[in-house]
Amino acid sequence: MKSLFFVLLIGLSLQLFGKEYKLSSPDKNLFVEVKVDGKISWDVTLNGQPVFADNDISMVFSSGETIGRSPNVIDWDVTSVDQNLFPEVPRRKSVLRDNYNQLTLKMESDYSVVFRAYDYGVAYRFEINRKDSVYILQEQVDLNFSTNATCWFPEEVEMVSHNERLYIKTDIESIDSNRFCSLPVLFEDHSGTKILFTEADLFDYPNLYLFGGKGTSFRGDFPKVVMEVQIPETGGDRDEIISKEADYIAGTVGSRSFPWRVFYITNQMADLFEYDLVYQLSRKSNLDDTDWIKPGKVAWDWWNANNIRNVNFKSGINTETYKYYIDFASRFGLEYIILDEGWSKSTTEIKESSSEIDLVELVNYANERNVGVILWVLWKPLDQDMQSILDTYQSWGIKGIKVDFMQRNDQYMVNYYERVATETAKRKMLVNFHGAFKPAGLQSYYPNFITNEGLRGLEYCKWSENITPGHNVTLPFIRMVAGPMDFTPGAMINAQPDNFFHRFNRPMSMGTRCHQIAMYVIYESPLQMLSDSPSNYYREEESADFISKIPVIWDDTRFLQGKTGEYIAIARKKDDTWYIGVLNNEESRQIELDISFLEGDRYFAEIMQDGVNADRHAEDYAKISRIIDTKHKLQIDLANGGGFAAVLKKM
Repeated sequence: MKSLFFVLLIGLSLQLFGKEYKLSSPDKNLFVEVKVDGKISWDVTLNGQPVFADNDISMVFSSGETIGRSPNVIDWDVTSVDQNLFPEVPRRKSVLRDNYNQLTLKMESDYSVVFRAYDYGVAYRFEINRKDSVYILQEQVDLNFSTNATCWFPEEVEMVSHNERLYIKTDIESIDSNRFCSLPVLFEDHSGTKILFTEADLFDYPNLYLFGGKGTSFRGDFPKVVMEVQIPETGGDRDEIISKEADYIAGTVGSRSFPWRVFYITNQMADLFEYDLVYQLSRKSNLDDTDWIKPGKVAWDWWNANNIRNVNFKSGINTETYKYYIDFASRFGLEYIILDEGWSKSTTEIKESSSEIDLVELVNYANERNVGVILWVLWKPLDQDMQSILDTYQSWGIKGIKVDFMQRNDQYMVNYYERVATETAKRKMLVNFHGAFKPAGLQSYYPNFITNEGLRGLEYCKWSENITPGHNVTLPFIRMVAGPMDFTPGAMINAQPDNFFHRFNRPMSMGTRCHQIAMYVIYESPLQMLSDSPSNYYREEESADFISKIPVIWDDTRFLQGKTGEYIAIARKKDDTWYIGVLNNEESRQIELDISFLEGDRYFAEIMQDGVNADRHAEDYAKISRIIDTKHKLQIDLANGGGFAAVLKKM
C-alpha cells in the first residue's frame, strides 16, 4: 500500500473502507471523487461546488464481461506531473505547460481506470491488458449535472454526418433522450462554471455522441462497426448507405488504452484558449523528422468559383487560371495554392489530371515561385488505391492533399484517417480533412495532419444565410477548443444581414470586412485559406496585404475578453510581434482591452477597424497607424457584425 502521507502531499486522499478515492487538481480547487462499490462512478466539485454527481462508467464486451461492474481494486497508484510540451506545429503556444495529478486504479480482470486532474479540467479512460482481441458492445459514459445549465448544443440528425452543425443555445433540462449532438459541446451553469466536453487520443475506436436524458443527465453512444454498404444512384463517388451494422462498436486488440473522456471545468474562460487538453492528453509525434512540415496560407479556388477578371484567357479549371493563382500567392507571400474539385480526369480517376490542366507544368511553375500545390481528393477513391495514388502525387511534387466527404464517424473511418496520415507522412505531404469529425488526437501523433473542417464554415454562405456573425463568434468557444479548424475565411464582398443574400458562384460573407480580417488572428489553423478570388484581393490590396502579415502558428495566446456567441478578443504572439483580433456578433458594442501584459510601454500598431459607416456598408473600414501605450486600455468600437485586427511591434 502506498504511503498515505505521500498521497496527501499531492492532494489525493483515500478512504480505505468506503472505497472512495479523491483526486485534486494541483491548485486543489478541483476535486474528483471516484467511488468503487458494485460499480465505478465519479463526482466533481470546483471550489467546493458540485459539478457532476454519480457519473457511471463501464465497458461491455461481447464475451459477456462488463468492466466497471462488481469491480475489485487490487492496487492503486498516484503520480504528479509538471512538464513542458513542445508541439511540432504550435497552433496556440510553442510551449505548453502540462501539470496534473493522476490516479490509476488497477482492477481484477486485467483492466485499469485512469483519472487526471488539471487546474482547469479532468479526464478519464479505461485501459485493458488482454492476450486476445476484444469486441466492445458499448461503453457507458454517463453525465449527471448537479444543476441546470445552459448548453450550446451542436445537434445532429444521424451519426452519418459531416459534423457541420449550428450551436443551439438551450437549457439542458429541455434536451430529451431523442436528441443528440457531436462533440465538442459546451455547458455553463448558473454559477458561471464552464464545462466543455470532448475526447482525446482517439485511435481504433469510434467517435462519441452525446444524447440527452432525464432532467440534467446525458449519456454517450457510438456508431457501430459497418458491415455492409450500398452505393446510392447519385453521389456514389463519395456517399455510402450503410445497410448492415455489427452489434459491437469496435473490435480491437486486447492490450490498449481507450480514448480519454475530456472535460474542461473552469470559472475562467481563458482556460479554454490558453491550454490544449486534446494535445496534452494525446500520444505525441510518431515522426522522426518534422522539419519538412510547413504551415502556411493557401490561395483557394472553389469558394470563389474561379471568378477572376482582367485577364486574356477564359477563367476556369485550367492551367492558365491556376498560374494566375500561383502568381497571386507569390505576390502576397502565400505558401500554397489548392486545386479543388474538378482538377482530375474525374472525381474517381484521380491519378490523371483534366485535359485542361498540365499538372507537371503547373507544379514546376509553382516551384519556381516558391509556392506549393495541394490537391483535393474524395475519400473513397483514395481509400481504394491509396499507395499508388500518393506515390503518383509524390512523383508530381505535390505538397499535400485535402481529403473530403468522409461523413462517417465509426471505427473504420477513424482508422482511415490514421492510414491517410501515415501514408502522407511517409511521402512528406500535408493532409487536411474535410467532411470530417473534430480533432481528437491524431494531429498530435501525426503533425502533418495539419488542419481539418468539422464545422459549419464560410462555404455555407454560397447557399444559406446561417453563417452569421453570432455563429462565427460561437465557434472559438467550442469547436476551436478541440483543435485547428479550416473555416476558410477571407471574403472581400461583405454585407450586413439585411443586405446579405446567398449566391453560389459569386458569394459574399455576412458581417464587416474587418470581421473577416480578424478571423486570421482569432481562428486557429496552421493551414489557413484565403477563400476569395485573387482578382478581389488585387482590388482590395490593402486588406490582402494586412492578412498576409498574420502568422498561422503562434508562440503565445492570451484570451482578453469575450462571451460565447457575443464577442471575443484574443492576443497572439509570434516572435517579437503581437497580434490582436476581435470578432463581434450582430450587436454593436464598445470594449476596453487591458494590454498591460505586453512587454514594454509603447508599441507601434497597424490597425484595421470598422469604418464609421460599416453598420450600413459592411465593406467600410479604416486602416490606421498609431502609437499604443500599454499603461492605458485599448478602446475599440465594433459595428454590428464587426471586427478589429492589429499588428503591434515594440518600440
